[in-house]
Amino acid sequence: MFRIKSLFFFGTLGLLASSSGPLLAGNVAEAGYQLPPAELQAVVDAPRGPIFRLGPQRKTALLLSLPGLPGIADVSQPELKLAGLRINPRTRAASHFDFGNGMSLLDIASGKARDIGGLPARLKIAETAWSPDEQWLAFSIWVDDGVELWLLDVKKASARRLMTDKLNAVTGPGFSWTEGSEKLLVRLLPLHQKELPPASVIPAGPNMQESKGGKASQNRTYPDMLRTARDSDVLDWQLQTQLGFVNVKGEVHRIGHPMTLIKSLSSPDGKLILTTQLRRPYSTMLPVDRFGQLIEIWDNQGKKVKTVAERPMRERLPTGNDAVQAGPRDFGWRNDKPATLYWLEAQAGGDPEVNSKIHDALFQQAAPFDAPAHKLMDMGWRFASIYWGSDNLALVTENWWKTRDTRTWRIQPGVADSKPELLISRKSEDQYSNPGTPVTIQNAYGRQVLRTSADGKAIFLTGTGASAEGDRPFLDKFDLSTRQTNRLWRSQAPYYEEVVALLNDKGSSFVSSRESNEERPNFYLHDLSSNVAARALTQFPHPTPQFKGIKKQQIRYEREDGVELTATLYLPPGYDPKRDGPRPMLMWAYPREFKTAEAASQVTSSPYKFNRISFTGPQVMLARGYTVLDGPSMPIVGEGKKEPNDTYLEQLKMNAEAAVEEVVRLGVADRSRIAIGGHSYGAFMTANLLAHTRLFRAGIARSGAYNRSLTPFGFQAEDRNFWTAKKVYLEMSPFNYANQFKDPILFIHGEQDSNPGTFPMQSERMYQALQGLGAVTRLSMLPNESHSYRARESILHMLWEQDRWLETYVKNAKPENGKD
Repeated sequence: MFRIKSLFFFGTLGLLASSSGPLLAGNVAEAGYQLPPAELQAVVDAPRGPIFRLGPQRKTALLLSLPGLPGIADVSQPELKLAGLRINPRTRAASHFDFGNGMSLLDIASGKARDIGGLPARLKIAETAWSPDEQWLAFSIWVDDGVELWLLDVKKASARRLMTDKLNAVTGPGFSWTEGSEKLLVRLLPLHQKELPPASVIPAGPNMQESKGGKASQNRTYPDMLRTARDSDVLDWQLQTQLGFVNVKGEVHRIGHPMTLIKSLSSPDGKLILTTQLRRPYSTMLPVDRFGQLIEIWDNQGKKVKTVAERPMRERLPTGNDAVQAGPRDFGWRNDKPATLYWLEAQAGGDPEVNSKIHDALFQQAAPFDAPAHKLMDMGWRFASIYWGSDNLALVTENWWKTRDTRTWRIQPGVADSKPELLISRKSEDQYSNPGTPVTIQNAYGRQVLRTSADGKAIFLTGTGASAEGDRPFLDKFDLSTRQTNRLWRSQAPYYEEVVALLNDKGSSFVSSRESNEERPNFYLHDLSSNVAARALTQFPHPTPQFKGIKKQQIRYEREDGVELTATLYLPPGYDPKRDGPRPMLMWAYPREFKTAEAASQVTSSPYKFNRISFTGPQVMLARGYTVLDGPSMPIVGEGKKEPNDTYLEQLKMNAEAAVEEVVRLGVADRSRIAIGGHSYGAFMTANLLAHTRLFRAGIARSGAYNRSLTPFGFQAEDRNFWTAKKVYLEMSPFNYANQFKDPILFIHGEQDSNPGTFPMQSERMYQALQGLGAVTRLSMLPNESHSYRARESILHMLWEQDRWLETYVKNAKPENGKD
């Protein structure tokens, strides 16, 4: 057995003695990464992928193979943390750890695969992009000193490096197709860029911040902010980019001058480029996307055509999840026109608290931009999305988070004096009424537009098909005139199957992804116009065959106030509760907020999905003989004007009590041997349940937040600030009730957590409080890990921690008064 030794171990708090001894606190624990039992290691090392990416002409698919998990040496590579960005300084790219290591091409008609020639031996594929005609596939490869652009000739099944110039991939892939399928717009590293002077170890002075007053604003607690003047200089240096074009022959043409670029988007006809540059001063409290911006349109020779907007730093936003900055925002090109710009303009100052009939307005302006901008529509709520189709058809969706309202309109962007037509109006949390997502197709410009029937009178919709039977994905045809829906196809038991790509304008031919409890997702070709069964395009094997025979059941039960709840119950292979009796159980959950009990009661997920055993979820513990309850509903409901979190603890306890009673009633869980766990907001839930109930024998809390006074301007769906809802913040914080913990809790956290609100300090302070109060607890801080853990060593160690905790405090726990 290979024993992993870590060169990056920074120390783990708490001491775990031999398996027969107690868990102690307060000292440095075992050195190095630990390995879990072999059956858990096997899950981590199970084969992954490949990833299936269908070409725009629907004739060929890319199969991108994936290696095993990255090692801690890869995850520990140098990383800059600047204004919410995480940057690899060696490659001038956003930090990235999951790469493809091989590729092949799959012919859809014949189902035959072809290997690719010309690829380098060491292969780290980061991004891919099909050309509109499907003759080429552009992809980026990470090398030691940068990001290279490569090109795959689909006909020849051969790849080559397209140019020697390196890409700047800090804020995007660094390349995109333009002017059809012969040329790419690329973000290039500047030639002869001067190196930054070395950082001085002697500070130039204190780092100061100042506020000169103003209206109250709502800024969440963001990580990785700028701290010093040098940080600002380093950010500028990393973002320095020169735009250019490269054709499929590899000929490079640089345009314009190097600039501090964060976005670039060519017009559909390829003649113009929409650029977004940063403008100083920068902020030490805001992420880069809220810095000042200069938005311009250039021609394809690098000359400025128009200054679109000069946006100031968005330092102060109105309060609320529906708030946006006043003024123009979200600039983009219409996908269906050669060069027509569109954008949003907030009304009522972007403040959702202002009583106004109009909160957003949608505008467009066509090149050469000498005519006044044209308003397409006013919106009473906040803009959410737009699907372009033609001058006669675009779909605009607006939402209002506070009430969970959403509606979709049809507009005719090329028809003068036309009025928006309301197509759909519903509650966003009501998944039973979700009509699905419009199907799109790539047009001659290589952009996605609405796919319509041959006569243009209908669109197609696909969705998960939430229902009282569970999720049943579908394909619908929606008549734009009558607003009537015709269901063309629906997933049937015992499969969970969803449409991946529609192949014709009749809706009769499509590619699907099909799975069942024992069959991993594979891709199938359907022809509804014939009686021929769907044909398998891929035959990916079961990644964890040792878990075949797992029993899965979708269960329904009620909490005390009548709200119906859903969960997925997993039983280990060969286990019979009637014969073998109740077992130790691990529950794993994540609370969600709702405005109505009806929506909270809806059935979620599907009983026919593949029994995917992931090391990140609870199902992995089936290998150790535990029963598992995954995703038990934990709804927090606030009807009408009531806020969900006003009764958070009361509802959380009802949810947990109902879940415990149901699994005990079913005979699959020993009431005195149930553990609760969760990640992020699920970790927050776990700590609250252990602080306020004795329902669980132990808890596992990963990457959570436990003191809400440290997230004073909102968290999760809570948009009130600490001072407005102080009682709620204090009552919801398990840190304030550390003296009430009676059952053991394990904390795991990445030392470099990038998620707003879940700073590593949250777990450190929670552990310190519990340890000081004499509680049974343990803290494991994973070096160089973020909110989700990436390195193989880290994940193996995480499983070792979880397994030892459950074995000690749940499965083999000593009888305790009130617990047995």
